[in-house]
Amino acid sequence: MEAASLPTAPAAHEHHGPPEAHNSSTVDRQMLGMLLFIISEIMVFGAFFTAYFFIRVVNGNPWPATNEELPLAIAGFNTLVLVSSSLTMHWALEAAKRNNRNAMKLGMVATLLLGATFLMVQINEYVHLGFAPYDSAQASVFYGLTGLHGAHVFIGLLLLLFAAIRVFKGHFTPSEHRGIEVPGIYWHFVDVMWIIVWTTVYVL
Repeated sequence: MEAASLPTAPAAHEHHGPPEAHNSSTVDRQMLGMLLFIISEIMVFGAFFTAYFFIRVVNGNPWPATNEELPLAIAGFNTLVLVSSSLTMHWALEAAKRNNRNAMKLGMVATLLLGATFLMVQINEYVHLGFAPYDSAQASVFYGLTGLHGAHVFIGLLLLLFAAIRVFKGHFTPSEHRGIEVPGIYWHFVDVMWIIVWTTVYVL
């Protein structure tokens, strides 16, 4: 009877606290978070493209508006700059996988410089356009789409800057390079979105 009243020791495998997080997904949490964020950003761009569609296709208004002209050549140059930055970003990631630190540094710096160049050219374009967002519905959509994309480029540059600082501090290995891969996915999204904006707004 006395032995029955003694407290039993807790089992070694007994778990205390909240249940462990479900980790059955094969997608890395950082990667999944970035993909979900990109999906939400696609919806934001979709709202502006809907306005563009109604102005140009449904209502049949001229694009751009009368007496407004878009610099196709400058936008084409900027497209080449941004596409090149996507290539250098991929180069940096591949260098991380091969543990080539010099190529990794060069790729990150080149991507940052190309991205900054794109942003400066875009700002210079705004300065010399000759029309303001309030001049017409077409101008509002133009500034809205290109300005939204410019904001994403700025955010992407910040992410790449943090990654570049880590590269120069000696971080990342062939087995651990999420800090380059995840911002790189965002940067590729920014590039693809610009190609869509450039094609619909400037070319078509």
